Amino acid sequence: MGVLFEARGLIKRYGHVEALGGADFTLNEGEVVALIGDNGAGKSTLVKCMSGVESPDEGELLLRGTPITMASPSDARKHGIETVYQDLALAPELGPAENTYIGRELLKPGLMGKLGVLDKKTMRAKAAEAFTSMGTDVKDLDAPVSALSGGQKQSVAICRAVMWASGIVFMDEPTAALGVRQTRNVLKLIRRVAETGVSVVLISHNMTEVLEVADRIEVLRLGKRVARYDAADSNVEQLVGAMTGALDTGDIK
Repeated sequence: MGVLFEARGLIKRYGHVEALGGADFTLNEGEVVALIGDNGAGKSTLVKCMSGVESPDEGELLLRGTPITMASPSDARKHGIETVYQDLALAPELGPAENTYIGRELLKPGLMGKLGVLDKKTMRAKAAEAFTSMGTDVKDLDAPVSALSGGQKQSVAICRAVMWASGIVFMDEPTAALGVRQTRNVLKLIRRVAETGVSVVLISHNMTEVLEVADRIEVLRLGKRVARYDAADSNVEQLVGAMTGALDTGDIK
């Protein structure tokens, strides 16, 4: 399993506040990596820098060993990186199929396309194929997203990201505010994403879910990576200790 994506020595300051103080991160091909840390650890800032929302003041990002620059989320998408934000960024009045193609609409072939007529049939068919292949419980692709359950909305956002990601999907607290059954479905969906060959970065506060779904876990504290664990060899006490500093991990590079 080769290294797909790396952040090395990222530093990000907001005025006199240093949110990242030389943060590192590693993601391998086809794995689920959980990024955890206490409030204020720098998780959100690190993810913003790795997904093109923010630019680090120092440090570098590498994709398959090659340094890359991402000045915007559009740059990230060009590198095959998609993000599922906590607010999902869905258009509530549109259906699941339409949401998957927002900003990437397909036009009809020929003259109709030149006139700007959308190929809704093809978009719906491709979206249906994606939802079916990921085993989601979203049945009605035409109903407005506002009518869906929280878990179904999360499934729509994840499937949309997977449709366009060729390498990496960042997921920010994907099970927040979901019920037990909906959470189970989303965790299964995360594993299915990894099985397609797309690597997943999971940002979560739920240690039990992290241990269940992740292959590896990277711990951030005070703007730096302080620990890395194989999920199969870890437990909640160990992770909490690393996050809070109660467990002396040393500085891990």
